[in-house]
Amino acid sequence: MDIRHLLYFIAVAEELNFRRAAERVHIDQTPLSRAIRDLEERLGVVLFVRRPRRLELTPAGDKLLDHARRLVIRLERAKRVVRETDARYREPLRIGVDESYSQPKLAECLARWRTISPDVPLELTEMGAVELLTALRSEELDVGFSFGLPHDDTISQQPAWVSPGVAILSPTHELAGHQVLSLAELLRFPAIACQAASHPGLCQQVRNVLQQYSVSHTPVAEARTLTGYLTRVAAGLGVGIAGADHMRTLNREDIVVVRLAEPIHFTTYVVHKSLKSASRSVLHRFVTHATSLQ
Repeated sequence: MDIRHLLYFIAVAEELNFRRAAERVHIDQTPLSRAIRDLEERLGVVLFVRRPRRLELTPAGDKLLDHARRLVIRLERAKRVVRETDARYREPLRIGVDESYSQPKLAECLARWRTISPDVPLELTEMGAVELLTALRSEELDVGFSFGLPHDDTISQQPAWVSPGVAILSPTHELAGHQVLSLAELLRFPAIACQAASHPGLCQQVRNVLQQYSVSHTPVAEARTLTGYLTRVAAGLGVGIAGADHMRTLNREDIVVVRLAEPIHFTTYVVHKSLKSASRSVLHRFVTHATSLQ
């Protein structure tokens, strides 16, 4: 007997009515009745007592129903395990993430993607902005998340989401007790800057903000990493500007976060090589997903 016989038998045994069982398994009543008789002949037993207005399971039928249900459950489990195993060996979507990136929005983006596309494995790699650009050019990565990469005609950079900007200071700084600060008030003091070679996109966004509000600043040091940036601020070596989502995630007790009067924000971009063919359909779906979360 095959799985079709068992599925038909379960439907009839549970409905105890050939018409309802036929509707349930989407075949006509006559071939369903024939399949049940065929199953009885193969097993050499009577599974149903056929009365004028109803069916009854025989003891043999009742025993087969118990085993058939368990066999179907085991079969479904086997199918699920095989599909999950196959998914593990499918080509993953290779994602590069800026090594100083710590926004919860990224985790939300990836978690939602796994919900809607569980058959597409994800492979994450942390790296600097320049490394990310190089990996995208050589197609070692499919897509990345960054505050911005140096301009390249072959690389698309699409805004994914934004995070409000905030002032960050040492707890001992004289401005640490303020509830709100303007950029001009904050940048009267020496500031920590990020290293343009390591974070070109972020530095450009900061420059754009300062230009927009006609504010100048005096950098006293440049930091190559987010850790180095925050360490300098916490040590009182200078003030800084950061994304509110980053600071909320890190929740450092040695840094005071103060809201800025100006409505500035930092943009996260989803970056990838230009989409040119249907073979990039998974990447296209992922980019559409990432840019729809704002």
